[in-house]
Amino acid sequence: MGPAYLKAYRMIKDDPKTSEVETTLFDSLLVGTIRTDPQGVSGEITDSSASAKAFATGKKAVNGRVTDSAASATAFATGHKTVNGSLSVNLENKPLPTVLEKAKRMGKSTGMVVTSQVYHATPAAFIAHESNRDNYSEISSQFFDNQFQGQPYIDVLLGGGKKYFMQDKRNVSKDFASIGYDIITNKKSLLSSNNNRIVGLFADIGLKKKLDRNKDTPSLADMTRVAISKLSTNDNGFFLMVEGSQIDWAGHENDIVGAMSEMEDFEQALKEALDFAINDKQTQIIVTADHSTGGLSVGATVDGTDYYQWNSDVIRAFQLTPNEIALRAKVSGDLLAEFEEATSLIISEEEKLVLREADPKQHYKALALVTKIVDRQSYTGWTTQGHTGVDVNLYAFGPNSSQLVGHWDNTKIADFIFELLDK
Repeated sequence: MGPAYLKAYRMIKDDPKTSEVETTLFDSLLVGTIRTDPQGVSGEITDSSASAKAFATGKKAVNGRVTDSAASATAFATGHKTVNGSLSVNLENKPLPTVLEKAKRMGKSTGMVVTSQVYHATPAAFIAHESNRDNYSEISSQFFDNQFQGQPYIDVLLGGGKKYFMQDKRNVSKDFASIGYDIITNKKSLLSSNNNRIVGLFADIGLKKKLDRNKDTPSLADMTRVAISKLSTNDNGFFLMVEGSQIDWAGHENDIVGAMSEMEDFEQALKEALDFAINDKQTQIIVTADHSTGGLSVGATVDGTDYYQWNSDVIRAFQLTPNEIALRAKVSGDLLAEFEEATSLIISEEEKLVLREADPKQHYKALALVTKIVDRQSYTGWTTQGHTGVDVNLYAFGPNSSQLVGHWDNTKIADFIFELLDK
């Protein structure tokens, strides 16, 4: 969620009937910026292949200026740098204590809420210690096996990830159920559970994006509200990490429709947290990003012309994301029909021909055809399908927010939380 995402989202939410551009919930909370560099040396750029190199050679690869989520989340969770692909371990693969673990050791309740699989890089960094972020079986097991005083570190865990939590080799969900956790798989059960210790898994991998979800799938706001209601029953306080995970996924797909869908999902979750914090008057909220993804630009070159504009009406015209359109076309065999069903956007005969002749069985190629139409008509630009090294915004609300005003390394987040826990 780099700065361009915030600019685009502000324009999406703007009321075209007024002369001013209305602000978003994020805008009122801005306090600074964050550097996202991983462990490494200046000038070298790499990615999660660092973990593969470690497995192949037994030695850590050195990273440069563009982080992956594992390295950046490790900085947020532990206050220490690590190389891309590693989760809360140092260069010698020794575990680094996390803010979540410290909160639990101090008698606080703990929770994580995400729209990715719960064992994905960012949430995993707060509770697992692993040199390879893709080792999902081991990471899933650590969610239960990493314990304090005979109990798992996590009290409330909500997101996707049935695939590895409920695998044949080991069903981690059953481990949690055996010690009294509610295991939940749909929105109705989430909202009706009276247990303050729950594991909710609402998809095999990640949840569908907000624009594509059905009524049985909770929103990020639903999950955040439930998590806060359960964790806040602890008089000693709580730690909760919430991630709008698929802002990043949409960036990887160069999908501006999906990105704005997930920005809205995240803003609504932030409102739930703010409503609680405003009433509570003791809760500290921190909002930032692991990194930016896709090299999003608001305004782009189209057919050789530099357009000094951005057409947000194009994004608003969609009732489904391009990814969902491509998934449905894979079943129906007709990408053009699924496109026209999902949007009121008018496209040219040439664009219709491209969609009509596409092979819907090639999902990512079909997805790219749809996103390119959206980009062309909205003047949205992208530089990569990976991450970028730009600074990201930092937002805060609560009694200690003034301490976050400024420009910081990403390790500042963990240092700040550790200091709060020590008070």
